[in-house]
Amino acid sequence: MNTKKLKVGISVGDPNGIGIEVILKSFQNPETLRLFNPVIFANIEIIEYQMKQFNINLKLNSIQKFEEFCTDRINVYNLSLGDFKHTFGKATSQGGQVALKSLLASTKALNSGEIEALVTAPINKKNILSETFNFIGHTEFLSNLFSSESLMFMIGENLKVGLLTDHIPIDKASSFVTKKALRDKILKMIKSMQNDFLIPRPKIAILGLNPHAGDNGLIGNHEEKIIKPVIENLNKENNSVFGPFSADSFFVKSNLDKYDTVLAMYHDQGLIPFKTLNFGSGVNFTSGLPIVRTSPDHGTAYDIAGSGIASYTSFKKALLLAREVYNNRLNKKPY
Repeated sequence: MNTKKLKVGISVGDPNGIGIEVILKSFQNPETLRLFNPVIFANIEIIEYQMKQFNINLKLNSIQKFEEFCTDRINVYNLSLGDFKHTFGKATSQGGQVALKSLLASTKALNSGEIEALVTAPINKKNILSETFNFIGHTEFLSNLFSSESLMFMIGENLKVGLLTDHIPIDKASSFVTKKALRDKILKMIKSMQNDFLIPRPKIAILGLNPHAGDNGLIGNHEEKIIKPVIENLNKENNSVFGPFSADSFFVKSNLDKYDTVLAMYHDQGLIPFKTLNFGSGVNFTSGLPIVRTSPDHGTAYDIAGSGIASYTSFKKALLLAREVYNNRLNKKPY
Protein backbone atom coordinates (compact mmCIF):
# COMPACT_ATOMS: atom_id res chain seq x y z
CA MET A 1 0.00 0.00 0.00
CA ASN A 2 1.15 3.55 -0.73
CA THR A 3 2.29 5.16 2.54
CA LYS A 4 2.95 8.58 1.04
CA LYS A 5 1.14 11.46 2.74
CA LEU A 6 -1.68 12.85 0.64
CA LYS A 7 -1.49 16.55 -0.16
CA VAL A 8 -5.15 17.32 0.42
CA GLY A 9 -6.84 20.65 -0.18
CA ILE A 10 -9.80 21.64 1.97
CA SER A 11 -12.44 24.23 1.12
CA VAL A 12 -14.09 25.57 4.26
CA GLY A 13 -17.69 25.99 3.07
CA ASP A 14 -19.87 28.43 4.98
CA PRO A 15 -17.85 29.68 7.99
CA ASN A 16 -21.09 30.30 9.90
CA GLY A 17 -21.88 26.58 9.75
CA ILE A 18 -20.02 23.63 11.28
CA GLY A 19 -17.53 23.17 8.43
CA ILE A 20 -14.43 24.73 9.98
CA GLU A 21 -15.22 23.15 13.34
CA VAL A 22 -15.22 19.61 11.91
CA ILE A 23 -12.12 20.35 9.81
CA LEU A 24 -10.16 21.48 12.88
CA LYS A 25 -11.40 18.61 15.02
CA SER A 26 -10.32 16.11 12.36
CA PHE A 27 -6.72 17.25 12.64
CA GLN A 28 -6.51 17.27 16.43
CA ASN A 29 -5.39 13.64 16.30
CA PRO A 30 -1.67 13.56 15.40
CA GLU A 31 -2.30 10.33 13.46
CA THR A 32 -4.22 12.33 10.86
CA LEU A 33 -1.17 14.46 10.10
CA ARG A 34 0.83 11.28 9.53
CA LEU A 35 -1.51 10.48 6.64
CA PHE A 36 -2.08 13.95 5.17
CA ASN A 37 -0.37 17.18 4.19
CA PRO A 38 -3.41 19.48 4.54
CA VAL A 39 -4.00 22.87 2.93
CA ILE A 40 -7.03 24.80 4.18
CA PHE A 41 -8.14 27.56 1.82
CA ALA A 42 -9.34 30.44 4.00
CA ASN A 43 -8.31 33.61 5.73
CA ILE A 44 -6.06 32.60 8.62
CA GLU A 45 -7.85 35.01 10.98
CA ILE A 46 -11.09 33.04 10.46
CA ILE A 47 -9.28 29.79 11.27
CA GLU A 48 -7.62 31.25 14.37
CA TYR A 49 -10.94 32.71 15.55
CA GLN A 50 -12.63 29.32 15.34
CA MET A 51 -9.70 27.53 16.99
CA LYS A 52 -10.21 29.86 19.94
CA GLN A 53 -14.00 29.45 19.79
CA PHE A 54 -13.72 25.65 20.05
CA ASN A 55 -10.62 25.54 22.27
CA ILE A 56 -8.56 23.73 19.64
CA ASN A 57 -4.78 24.09 19.51
CA LEU A 58 -3.15 23.30 16.17
CA LYS A 59 0.12 24.40 14.59
CA LEU A 60 -0.64 26.53 11.54
CA ASN A 61 1.52 27.61 8.63
CA SER A 62 0.16 30.60 6.73
CA ILE A 63 1.13 30.52 3.05
CA GLN A 64 0.41 32.66 0.01
CA LYS A 65 2.29 30.49 -2.46
CA PHE A 66 2.92 26.76 -2.47
CA GLU A 67 6.69 27.18 -2.18
CA GLU A 68 5.97 28.05 1.48
CA PHE A 69 4.20 24.72 2.05
CA CYS A 70 5.14 22.87 5.26
CA THR A 71 4.77 19.12 5.87
CA ASP A 72 4.53 19.02 9.68
CA ARG A 73 1.59 21.34 10.36
CA ILE A 74 -1.72 22.65 9.01
CA ASN A 75 -1.13 24.89 6.01
CA VAL A 76 -3.59 27.73 5.56
CA TYR A 77 -3.61 29.22 2.08
CA ASN A 78 -4.32 32.73 3.29
CA LEU A 79 -7.07 34.30 1.21
CA SER A 80 -7.83 38.01 1.28
CA LEU A 81 -11.43 38.10 2.50
CA GLY A 82 -11.74 41.44 4.23
CA ASP A 83 -12.95 41.86 7.80
CA PHE A 84 -15.21 38.84 8.32
CA LYS A 85 -17.81 38.93 11.10
CA HIS A 86 -18.87 35.55 12.43
CA THR A 87 -22.59 35.06 12.94
CA PHE A 88 -22.82 31.35 13.67
CA GLY A 89 -26.04 29.72 12.57
CA LYS A 90 -27.02 32.40 10.07
CA ALA A 91 -26.81 32.44 6.28
CA THR A 92 -25.16 35.72 5.30
CA SER A 93 -23.90 37.06 1.99
CA GLN A 94 -20.44 37.46 3.54
CA GLY A 95 -20.44 33.80 4.54
CA GLY A 96 -21.35 32.85 0.99
CA GLN A 97 -18.47 34.95 -0.36
CA VAL A 98 -15.99 33.18 1.92
CA ALA A 99 -17.31 29.78 0.81
CA LEU A 100 -17.04 30.74 -2.86
CA LYS A 101 -13.51 32.18 -2.65
CA SER A 102 -12.34 29.10 -0.76
CA LEU A 103 -13.88 26.77 -3.34
CA LEU A 104 -12.47 28.68 -6.32
CA ALA A 105 -8.97 28.83 -4.83
CA SER A 106 -8.95 25.15 -3.88
CA THR A 107 -10.22 23.93 -7.25
CA LYS A 108 -7.68 26.13 -9.03
CA ALA A 109 -4.93 24.45 -6.99
CA LEU A 110 -6.43 21.04 -7.73
CA ASN A 111 -6.59 21.77 -11.45
CA SER A 112 -2.97 22.87 -11.52
CA GLY A 113 -1.72 19.89 -9.52
CA GLU A 114 -0.69 21.88 -6.43
CA ILE A 115 -2.91 19.57 -4.34
CA GLU A 116 -3.69 15.90 -5.01
CA ALA A 117 -7.28 15.68 -3.78
CA LEU A 118 -10.05 17.95 -2.51
CA VAL A 119 -12.33 17.60 0.51
CA THR A 120 -15.12 20.17 0.63
CA ALA A 121 -16.91 21.36 3.76
CA PRO A 122 -20.65 22.13 3.43
CA ILE A 123 -21.89 25.20 1.60
CA ASN A 124 -25.24 26.95 1.76
CA LYS A 125 -26.51 26.44 -1.78
CA LYS A 126 -28.33 29.79 -1.76
CA ASN A 127 -25.89 32.33 -0.33
CA ILE A 128 -23.00 31.07 -2.49
CA LEU A 129 -24.87 31.84 -5.71
CA SER A 130 -23.27 34.57 -7.82
CA GLU A 131 -22.23 35.35 -11.37
CA THR A 132 -19.19 33.15 -10.76
CA PHE A 133 -21.13 30.28 -9.17
CA ASN A 134 -24.50 29.53 -10.72
CA PHE A 135 -24.78 25.88 -9.77
CA ILE A 136 -27.07 23.84 -7.53
CA GLY A 137 -24.13 22.35 -5.65
CA HIS A 138 -20.54 21.14 -5.62
CA THR A 139 -21.25 18.18 -7.91
CA GLU A 140 -22.62 20.28 -10.74
CA PHE A 141 -19.85 22.88 -10.35
CA LEU A 142 -17.09 20.27 -10.52
CA SER A 143 -18.67 18.48 -13.48
CA ASN A 144 -18.67 21.77 -15.36
CA LEU A 145 -15.16 22.74 -14.27
CA PHE A 146 -13.61 19.45 -15.36
CA SER A 147 -15.90 18.97 -18.39
CA SER A 148 -17.00 15.53 -17.21
CA GLU A 149 -20.31 13.84 -16.47
CA SER A 150 -20.00 12.92 -12.81
CA LEU A 151 -21.70 10.36 -10.62
CA MET A 152 -22.91 11.40 -7.17
CA PHE A 153 -21.82 8.42 -5.08
CA MET A 154 -22.69 8.07 -1.40
CA ILE A 155 -20.24 5.79 0.38
CA GLY A 156 -21.08 4.15 3.71
CA GLU A 157 -19.73 1.32 5.82
CA ASN A 158 -21.72 -1.39 4.03
CA LEU A 159 -23.59 0.55 1.37
CA LYS A 160 -22.67 2.45 -1.78
CA VAL A 161 -25.49 4.35 -3.51
CA GLY A 162 -25.16 6.20 -6.81
CA LEU A 163 -27.74 8.52 -8.34
CA LEU A 164 -29.00 8.65 -11.92
CA THR A 165 -30.33 12.18 -11.33
CA ASP A 166 -28.89 14.50 -8.70
CA HIS A 167 -30.53 17.80 -7.72
CA ILE A 168 -33.53 17.61 -10.06
CA PRO A 169 -37.08 18.62 -9.01
CA ILE A 170 -39.21 15.51 -8.56
CA ASP A 171 -41.70 16.55 -11.25
CA LYS A 172 -38.85 16.57 -13.81
CA ALA A 173 -36.86 13.53 -12.64
CA SER A 174 -38.70 10.95 -14.77
CA SER A 175 -37.85 12.79 -17.99
CA PHE A 176 -34.16 12.19 -17.25
CA VAL A 177 -34.63 8.42 -17.09
CA THR A 178 -33.55 7.58 -20.63
CA LYS A 179 -31.71 4.60 -22.06
CA LYS A 180 -28.62 6.67 -22.83
CA ALA A 181 -28.49 8.37 -19.43
CA LEU A 182 -29.02 5.10 -17.60
CA ARG A 183 -26.43 3.19 -19.61
CA ASP A 184 -23.86 5.98 -19.21
CA LYS A 185 -24.34 6.14 -15.42
CA ILE A 186 -24.13 2.38 -14.96
CA LEU A 187 -20.93 2.21 -17.01
CA LYS A 188 -19.52 5.10 -14.98
CA MET A 189 -20.45 3.24 -11.79
CA ILE A 190 -18.76 0.06 -13.03
CA LYS A 191 -15.58 1.96 -13.87
CA SER A 192 -15.58 3.69 -10.50
CA MET A 193 -16.01 0.41 -8.66
CA GLN A 194 -13.09 -1.04 -10.63
CA ASN A 195 -10.69 1.94 -10.45
CA ASP A 196 -11.69 3.63 -7.20
CA PHE A 197 -12.62 0.61 -5.07
CA LEU A 198 -10.67 -2.17 -6.83
CA ILE A 199 -13.68 -4.45 -7.37
CA PRO A 200 -13.00 -5.99 -10.81
CA ARG A 201 -16.51 -7.31 -11.52
CA PRO A 202 -18.98 -5.38 -9.36
CA LYS A 203 -22.54 -6.60 -8.81
CA ILE A 204 -24.81 -3.61 -9.37
CA ALA A 205 -28.44 -3.37 -8.29
CA ILE A 206 -30.71 -0.99 -10.20
CA LEU A 207 -33.82 0.43 -8.55
CA GLY A 208 -37.03 0.98 -10.47
CA LEU A 209 -38.48 4.44 -10.91
CA ASN A 210 -42.10 3.66 -10.15
CA PRO A 211 -43.74 2.06 -7.09
CA HIS A 212 -43.14 -1.70 -7.04
CA ALA A 213 -40.75 -1.23 -9.98
CA GLY A 214 -43.75 -0.62 -12.23
CA ASP A 215 -45.48 -3.89 -11.32
CA ASN A 216 -45.00 -5.29 -14.85
CA GLY A 217 -46.27 -2.13 -16.48
CA LEU A 218 -49.34 -1.59 -14.30
CA ILE A 219 -47.79 1.41 -12.52
CA GLY A 220 -45.74 3.10 -15.23
CA ASN A 221 -43.68 1.70 -18.07
CA HIS A 222 -40.16 3.08 -17.48
CA GLU A 223 -39.03 -0.28 -16.14
CA GLU A 224 -40.32 -2.30 -19.12
CA LYS A 225 -39.34 0.15 -21.86
CA ILE A 226 -36.12 1.66 -20.52
CA ILE A 227 -34.54 0.05 -17.46
CA LYS A 228 -34.89 -3.65 -18.28
CA PRO A 229 -33.57 -3.34 -21.86
CA VAL A 230 -30.51 -1.40 -20.65
CA ILE A 231 -29.77 -4.03 -18.00
CA GLU A 232 -30.15 -6.85 -20.55
CA ASN A 233 -27.82 -5.18 -23.03
CA LEU A 234 -25.16 -4.47 -20.41
CA ASN A 235 -25.22 -8.07 -19.24
CA LYS A 236 -24.70 -9.22 -22.83
CA GLU A 237 -21.47 -7.22 -22.61
CA ASN A 238 -20.27 -9.32 -19.66
CA ASN A 239 -21.38 -7.06 -16.82
CA SER A 240 -23.23 -8.03 -13.63
CA VAL A 241 -26.23 -5.73 -13.45
CA PHE A 242 -29.47 -6.73 -11.69
CA GLY A 243 -32.99 -5.35 -11.33
CA PRO A 244 -35.01 -3.27 -11.52
CA PHE A 245 -35.89 -3.69 -7.86
CA SER A 246 -38.73 -2.12 -5.93
CA ALA A 247 -37.11 0.66 -3.90
CA ASP A 248 -39.46 0.35 -0.92
CA SER A 249 -38.27 -3.16 -0.02
CA PHE A 250 -34.71 -3.22 -1.36
CA PHE A 251 -32.65 -1.83 1.51
CA VAL A 252 -32.54 -4.90 3.75
CA LYS A 253 -29.39 -6.67 4.90
CA SER A 254 -29.79 -9.68 2.62
CA ASN A 255 -29.78 -7.40 -0.44
CA LEU A 256 -27.01 -5.14 0.82
CA ASP A 257 -24.81 -8.21 1.37
CA LYS A 258 -25.55 -9.50 -2.13
CA TYR A 259 -24.66 -6.44 -4.23
CA ASP A 260 -21.61 -4.18 -4.28
CA THR A 261 -23.51 -1.00 -5.08
CA VAL A 262 -26.95 0.40 -5.88
CA LEU A 263 -28.10 2.91 -8.51
CA ALA A 264 -31.16 4.96 -7.51
CA MET A 265 -33.24 6.84 -10.07
CA TYR A 266 -33.54 10.12 -8.15
CA HIS A 267 -32.11 11.94 -5.16
CA ASP A 268 -34.39 11.03 -2.27
CA GLN A 269 -34.93 7.46 -3.46
CA GLY A 270 -31.27 6.81 -2.77
CA LEU A 271 -30.39 9.27 -0.05
CA ILE A 272 -33.24 8.63 2.38
CA PRO A 273 -32.25 4.99 2.97
CA PHE A 274 -28.55 5.83 2.78
CA LYS A 275 -28.72 8.54 5.43
CA THR A 276 -31.05 6.46 7.58
CA LEU A 277 -28.43 3.71 7.67
CA ASN A 278 -25.25 5.84 7.63
CA PHE A 279 -26.02 9.38 8.75
CA GLY A 280 -23.04 11.05 10.35
CA SER A 281 -20.58 8.50 9.02
CA GLY A 282 -21.23 8.49 5.26
CA VAL A 283 -19.23 10.28 2.58
CA ASN A 284 -20.29 12.03 -0.62
CA PHE A 285 -17.84 11.07 -3.37
CA THR A 286 -17.97 12.74 -6.80
CA SER A 287 -17.02 9.87 -9.08
CA GLY A 288 -16.34 10.05 -12.81
CA LEU A 289 -14.01 13.07 -12.65
CA PRO A 290 -10.28 13.14 -13.41
CA ILE A 291 -9.71 14.39 -9.85
CA VAL A 292 -10.63 13.08 -6.39
CA ARG A 293 -13.25 14.99 -4.42
CA THR A 294 -15.11 13.93 -1.30
CA SER A 295 -17.24 15.67 1.32
CA PRO A 296 -19.10 14.81 4.53
CA ASP A 297 -22.69 13.60 4.26
CA HIS A 298 -24.16 16.53 6.21
CA GLY A 299 -24.90 20.19 5.56
CA THR A 300 -24.01 23.41 7.33
CA ALA A 301 -26.02 22.41 10.44
CA TYR A 302 -26.78 26.00 11.40
CA ASP A 303 -28.82 24.77 14.36
CA ILE A 304 -25.69 23.64 16.22
CA ALA A 305 -23.07 25.90 14.60
CA GLY A 306 -20.79 27.61 17.11
CA SER A 307 -21.77 25.31 19.97
CA GLY A 308 -18.76 23.02 19.67
CA ILE A 309 -20.83 19.81 19.64
CA ALA A 310 -20.58 18.93 15.93
CA SER A 311 -19.31 15.43 15.17
CA TYR A 312 -16.31 15.27 12.85
CA THR A 313 -16.77 11.56 12.01
CA SER A 314 -18.10 12.12 8.50
CA PHE A 315 -15.45 14.70 7.61
CA LYS A 316 -12.67 12.43 8.89
CA LYS A 317 -14.09 9.58 6.78
CA ALA A 318 -14.18 11.94 3.78
CA LEU A 319 -10.47 12.57 4.27
CA LEU A 320 -9.71 8.86 4.54
CA LEU A 321 -11.83 8.00 1.48
CA ALA A 322 -10.07 10.66 -0.59
CA ARG A 323 -6.74 9.06 0.32
CA GLU A 324 -8.02 5.54 -0.41
CA VAL A 325 -9.40 6.49 -3.82
CA TYR A 326 -6.28 8.47 -4.74
CA ASN A 327 -4.08 5.48 -3.89
CA ASN A 328 -6.39 3.03 -5.69
CA ARG A 329 -6.25 5.14 -8.84
CA LEU A 330 -2.48 4.99 -9.04
CA ASN A 331 -1.46 2.99 -12.13
CA LYS A 332 -5.09 2.97 -13.32
CA LYS A 333 -6.32 4.57 -16.52
CA PRO A 334 -7.53 8.13 -15.84
CA TYR A 335 -11.15 9.12 -16.40
